[in-house]
This record gives sequence, C-alpha cells and structure tokens, in this order.
Amino acid sequence: MSSQHGVPLAAPGDREDLRPDCADCFGLCCVALPFARSADFAVTKAAGEPCSHLRTDFRCGIHERLRDRGYAGCTVFDCFGAGQKVSQVTFGGTDWRQAPETARAMVEVFPVMRQLHELLWYVTEALGLAAARPVHGELRRARDRLDGLTRGSAESIAGLDVPALRGEVNPLLLRAGELARAHVPGPRKNHRGADLVGAKLSGAALRGASLRGALLVAADLSGADLRDADLIGADLRDADLGGADLTGALFLTQAQLDSARGDAATVLPAALSRPAHW
Repeated sequence: MSSQHGVPLAAPGDREDLRPDCADCFGLCCVALPFARSADFAVTKAAGEPCSHLRTDFRCGIHERLRDRGYAGCTVFDCFGAGQKVSQVTFGGTDWRQAPETARAMVEVFPVMRQLHELLWYVTEALGLAAARPVHGELRRARDRLDGLTRGSAESIAGLDVPALRGEVNPLLLRAGELARAHVPGPRKNHRGADLVGAKLSGAALRGASLRGALLVAADLSGADLRDADLIGADLRDADLGGADLTGALFLTQAQLDSARGDAATVLPAALSRPAHW
C-alpha cells in the first residue's frame, strides 16, 4: 500500500492477529468480564461467571440478536485478538471446561492480555505511518517488548503493571500522531480530553484535530471533516457520524465505530469495517 503523510504504509491485514477470532477462543469475554444490568446489558453478571447464553462450543447463542435481546454492550466489545492468544498460546488450547482448575487464571489473564493487545494495535498502526519514521525505532522496540510479554506465563501476564506500560508507550503514540498530523494545512484544533458530550459539531472542520480522550458521547458529528484526526481513546458512544469523513483518522478502533451511529455515507479508514447496525 502506497502512502504519504499520515496514511498507513502497511496493509490492514498486517494486524490480523490483533483481530478477534472467536473460533479459536474459549468464550473468554463471555466469562471473564463482569457486567451490570443497564441499557447495555439485560442482566447482571459477575467476573468469572459464564454468560447464560454461552453455548458448549463457546459461541454466543444469541449472537445475531444481541441488540434485540438487550446486550448492545457485547456488540461493541473488541478483545483485539486477546481471546485466542490466551486460549491457544497462554493455555495451549486447553479450555476451562476441560480443566476447571485453569478457569480462575484465565479470568485474571484475559483483561490484562486485552490491554496489551490494544497497545500492540496502536503501536502497529503508528509503525505504518510514514511521517512517524523518526520514532519508528522506538516503536519497534516497544512492539517487540509488548509481544514478548504477551507470550509469557499466565502468572507473569497477570502480574504486569499495565498502567506503567501505557505510560511508556503513550508518549511514542502521541509523537507519532503529531508527526502524522503535521502535514495538515492551517491551524489544527486541540480538543484533547475535552468534554464534548452532546456537542453540536455537524459539518465541523476537524481535519488533523487532536481528539485524544475527548468525551464525544451523543455528539453530532454528522458531515464533519475528521480526516487525519487523532481519535485515540475518544468516547464515541452514540455519536452521530452520518456522512462524516474519517479518512486517515488516527488510532480509531472498531469498538469506537461500533459504539457510534453512522450511515452509508460515512467514510471509514481502510482497516475498519462498517458496523452492521448502521
């Protein structure tokens, strides 16, 4: 894939191992994670308790009807491939039903692995940005270290200090994003960490803006120009992205898109898919 400025050099397939593969997972997101009865979940479930809809083959019994049955929260979760890594690598393909004594360890390891894989997703994306070459060396070292940590023992993974790891990686991602956005002409808006809940931003000129960690819950971003915007950690729940242009948007994830609203006119980055509910 050719590239210039902030457009990725690497093909989207370069992150295939960081995408969920439920066929190789022991339904860990349906077991390890807790949820409370709310608009996102029909019932309350404790961490370590299998969801009542989890089948014996570790697939969801209501997968095609999750939203209709009150489990919208499940449809926006992305493990970044952590499920199959824990199932097939950390525990060597032995599931918690075959070996109940492993269940507790899997429950402890899965959330940590998910965070490691999310960091790997961002670092890999940054390595595909041509403009971020000045930090590629540091990014490669960070990626190799993170990958090595994901291949450790269950005990070593569960004991990792993930906030400290994020503290090491985030400055590199910030620098990569700044370098990738530097080519955008004119002033670039800075809404990093801003409270934009319900904001009226229809048609807004946000090309190259920093929206890192911004609260955009239920914001109207219809028709907005979000090309090359840094969206790492932005909360897009129920945000209206109808007709918005997200070409080259940096560090945007499938989970963020799945939590938002869009339409056939929304332009997406090549590595992401249009949510089925749009």
